[in-house]
Amino acid sequence: MSPAITDDDRAAFERHVTRGDESAAAGLAVRLVEEGVSAEDVLLDLVGPAQVAVGARWAAGEWTVAQEHAATHVSEQAVAAVSAVTAAVADSPRAHGTAGGVLVACSDGEWHVLPARILSEVLRLRGHDVRFLGGHVPEARLVSELHQTGPDLVALSCTLPMRLPLAHRLIQACRPVGVPVLAGGAGFGPDGAWARALGADLYAADAPTADELLRRRWPPPLTGRPSIAPACAEAYAQFVRRRSELLHRVVARLHARHPVLRDPTDQEYDATTANLSHLLDSLAAAVFVDDTRLFTDFLSFALAFLTARSLPSDRLVTVLETLAELLRDAPLFMRQLDTGRRWLTENA
Repeated sequence: MSPAITDDDRAAFERHVTRGDESAAAGLAVRLVEEGVSAEDVLLDLVGPAQVAVGARWAAGEWTVAQEHAATHVSEQAVAAVSAVTAAVADSPRAHGTAGGVLVACSDGEWHVLPARILSEVLRLRGHDVRFLGGHVPEARLVSELHQTGPDLVALSCTLPMRLPLAHRLIQACRPVGVPVLAGGAGFGPDGAWARALGADLYAADAPTADELLRRRWPPPLTGRPSIAPACAEAYAQFVRRRSELLHRVVARLHARHPVLRDPTDQEYDATTANLSHLLDSLAAAVFVDDTRLFTDFLSFALAFLTARSLPSDRLVTVLETLAELLRDAPLFMRQLDTGRRWLTENA
């Protein structure tokens, strides 16, 4: 039996991540592997939980975006170090005798690369032939890879539900060439509910589960059946055409109604615009998959974000009221907004 990761190991790794010490973090990860701890355990039980803590600190307002990015970079370097030291194992004979293997990609617009990178390494350690494309993979690049490398499976990562419409395009791009899609990541919803709606053939909440699914039958059959209603897809498309105008008008109303936001600095204006962009994209994604949980989940996050930074929640009220005025002729959006406004009234 291989040695286990200790609480002291976890505490030390988190200290290195917090301090931005990539050399120490990578050194600890490699030392554990060299001492007999399984590389998979290092990835899943050391690096993974530390990165979850990084996200929690940012969400709670304890860390800035810059600190979160620096800490994430440290975790990525630790994964790269483990990958390098286990290269000989990863190049062992394939477990399934696959021809094209597994192509791992992050959805278009998805920059949270670490979960997909860890998935790639775990699958490689378990004998799969893996090619990792990285973050923010546009449809054209995925299609090119499908034709040039001929994978047997695409593993698609999406951590943010607001990116689901873009993930849908990538999933559908795999259908004409007969390549099944394994979806993974929190962005696909509770128990992967939205992965199935988008037409993914498989869903796995974590890397070990992904491997177990692939071992049951290789290559996996094409079983995905998208269930996006045409009316939802059309409403989403119309919204996309109006998105820039809507964003501009909501930002203007927000600054006009809240004196503290008047005459903002360029940095404050950019931050407000970025946060509102995420809200608009979450609203549109909720309409696309026709599930109010997606939008109320985002409002829950947004409310916690404001509270952690001692910012008033009435800004959210202004945003939803303004959107309701601007989208009163769009019934599918009004359903989401009405639900969101009720949720906010009950929880703010």
